[in-house]
Amino acid sequence: MVDDIPPVEEVSKPNAPQSESSVHGFEWWRRTFQYKTGIGLDEDKKRQYENDYNFVLQRRQCQKCYENRDWILKYSPTVLFMVQQIAKLNQRNTDALKFDESKIVCDVCPEWRSGGFHPELGILICQNRIRDKWHLEDTMAHELVHYFDNLKWQVDWLNLKHHACSEIRASSLSGECRFSQEFARRGFGFKINRGHQECVRRRATLSVLGNPNCKDQQHAEKIVEEVWESCFNDTRPFEEIYR
Repeated sequence: MVDDIPPVEEVSKPNAPQSESSVHGFEWWRRTFQYKTGIGLDEDKKRQYENDYNFVLQRRQCQKCYENRDWILKYSPTVLFMVQQIAKLNQRNTDALKFDESKIVCDVCPEWRSGGFHPELGILICQNRIRDKWHLEDTMAHELVHYFDNLKWQVDWLNLKHHACSEIRASSLSGECRFSQEFARRGFGFKINRGHQECVRRRATLSVLGNPNCKDQQHAEKIVEEVWESCFNDTRPFEEIYR
């Protein structure tokens, strides 16, 4: 899944602070004041503070991500429904990847995407790219559609048509392309009567473009178009597009 956000510099994981006490209370306040004023601050101390600041920030992001993940797993109708449907598929296939909250992991991502799915590992939530709880809900719903598809149809993720079909379904069913989300991203720069479909096509094309077997933008657009009608109209396990 790819967000409509321009790329920025890569994000790396900082080293742990030299001591926990250096990032708490008075000592952290002192170091922050020193960093902002530059008083008595050499290059080594500056680099160490920037490292520790990023470490604290990412730790807070991680904690918040897991708190919101657990809340959504309890209270989101869409996510609860998808989890139930995945559980039914798991009952039919004892060799399938069993789903529980441990299969949804929060971590830092260097690229501009809010989440990802791996058929053996589960779902990754990019904690540093999630805007709020509702963005996380859409992201989890999107990746759970991939999870469902993988169990039901044993998707070959290197097959461009398979990949495109699941991306079309995930973008359409997750809610990330509903009117309010598109308006927040693009303002009045989209066609209201076909905004949902245009959003789904755009996001599916971006995702397929990242497949190693995809040659270029034109190739991605061609593949999405070839599977569009059957995949966009396939709303399983929902009866229709609700979000």
